[in-house]
Amino acid sequence: MQEEFAAVMKTIMALLQTKRYASIKDILGTLKPADVAAMFDELGPENLSVLFRLLPKEQAAETFVEMDEEAQELLIRSFSDSELKAVLDEMYVDDAVDLIEEMPANVVKRILRQADPETRKSINEILKYPEDSAGSIMTTEYVSLRPKMTIAEAIKRIRRVGVDKETINNCFVTDDSRMLLGQITIQDIILADEDELVGDVMDKSIIYAETIEDRELVAQSFSKYDLLVMPVVDEEKRLVGIVTFDDVMDVLEEEVTEDIEKMAAIVPVDRPYLKTGVFETFKSRIPWLLLLMISATFTGIIITSFEDALAAQMALSAFIPMLMDTGGNCGSQASVTIIRGISLGEIEFADMPKVIWKELRVAAVCSVVLAAANFTKIMLFDRLVLGNTELTLTVTLVICLTLVCTVCVAKLVGCVLPMLAKKLGFDPAVMASPFITTIVDAISLFIYFQFAKLILRI
Repeated sequence: MQEEFAAVMKTIMALLQTKRYASIKDILGTLKPADVAAMFDELGPENLSVLFRLLPKEQAAETFVEMDEEAQELLIRSFSDSELKAVLDEMYVDDAVDLIEEMPANVVKRILRQADPETRKSINEILKYPEDSAGSIMTTEYVSLRPKMTIAEAIKRIRRVGVDKETINNCFVTDDSRMLLGQITIQDIILADEDELVGDVMDKSIIYAETIEDRELVAQSFSKYDLLVMPVVDEEKRLVGIVTFDDVMDVLEEEVTEDIEKMAAIVPVDRPYLKTGVFETFKSRIPWLLLLMISATFTGIIITSFEDALAAQMALSAFIPMLMDTGGNCGSQASVTIIRGISLGEIEFADMPKVIWKELRVAAVCSVVLAAANFTKIMLFDRLVLGNTELTLTVTLVICLTLVCTVCVAKLVGCVLPMLAKKLGFDPAVMASPFITTIVDAISLFIYFQFAKLILRI
């Protein structure tokens, strides 16, 4: 696919140089909108307006939706009012809402002026819902049927109104006050007898979302129940819109990206990496770096307070990095696993005792294996090969006992903190590797020097 894409790109660039626009139009007409948008991005803004106007009306609207916000804004500014209206008329309402949310105020005003009154009303309805809610990602373009309709009447209605709807694969059955009663698939309609009533064929067990429900929970429901579309209802269970699979895929991509950035101690940004400026990237990283740097001073304070112990037994210093790194790695393993379980809905706060018990058992096994490996390495390599006679059995005992305790504490901290964060209303992803590593580093050093004082009497 990459080779084909590169070949098409090369051909279009050659045709652009000779201004053979008819040939370019023929080539673009054979491509998917997402591929056309990617191609426009590669060809640069100087060719964008010319190439976009070569697309057929429907393909142009679908391509416009796939483009990044900078290219969209550039095109909107170059459009005449009639061109902008033509694109908006071909867009689904949820795509128009996404567009408006990304554009500057002056561009938004122009978009709303060119939208027809019904579309403008639908856009404003969706915009009133919270940003992370099901209502914010739904579309109002769906097919509704009545339970007393015959299958033949339902088919006529789908043919009449379905051309402008986002999907006709699933139709929703409502009463006169828009109360959601059931749903029926196009397969059910085709296979049913024409004289049967929609109410007799429809599926009454409906998986639905409420307008204010978290969109991430909606995405999880799509995965759990293998849905392609989900109805969205208001507080009175009146049907107000639908969420489709493509919208859920966008939500999942955004949520996963946001979690990854938070787990790496980065303030989430909406723009692609290569289109994010240096200063914007700096602003997304520096707050956590400053916080972690300041919190890491506790590690320095602990080391400073035990300077005399280190001076009396210099061999202890060599193992500080190993103990800190091992503790941080163990905590990160536990936290990432728990954060993932929370995001998938597999782990609840009520499961904390089970989680702690499991992680402690895992920690016990891991710590014993790590301590045994470390003991063997010190005895065979450090003492015999390197001839480090300062590493006596008692010093080795301090190191190995610290390792056991550090691993156990790290696993405990790594599993508990994300669950507490979720319970308190914070994103569990914040309690990931950098934050937990900083905490575990300080704890491991404290344990280390306490064992040194107790066993070595220093």
